[in-house]
Amino acid sequence: MNWFADGGDQSTMALDTVNFRKVAALIAAAGTLFWLYTFYAIAHVPPGDGTGFQWLAVFPLGMVFGLFFLPAWLLVAIGRLPRFTAALGVCGLIAFAVLWAQLLQEFPRAVL
Repeated sequence: MNWFADGGDQSTMALDTVNFRKVAALIAAAGTLFWLYTFYAIAHVPPGDGTGFQWLAVFPLGMVFGLFFLPAWLLVAIGRLPRFTAALGVCGLIAFAVLWAQLLQEFPRAVL
């Protein structure tokens, strides 16, 4: 059996089998679902002083969604730069994790 019949090596063949467009779409879907979950979680934060300032957390979360996941969805839809799109989505997930960890420390203790 000739493993190199097409002139490529195994590492190139392994990268060709990974469909980065699907991976990028899954990452963008995960980020979008988490962003939607944050609305639910913020709505269930117990009112601290009754001012509703917990809803200000929507703005930085929305900025992360707009900067990382909207472009990722656009790039997935048009089929351009799939590896960059997957990396962009991973960076967005990291940004969500850092931001959400900070917000959890600021919210009153609840069942989040």
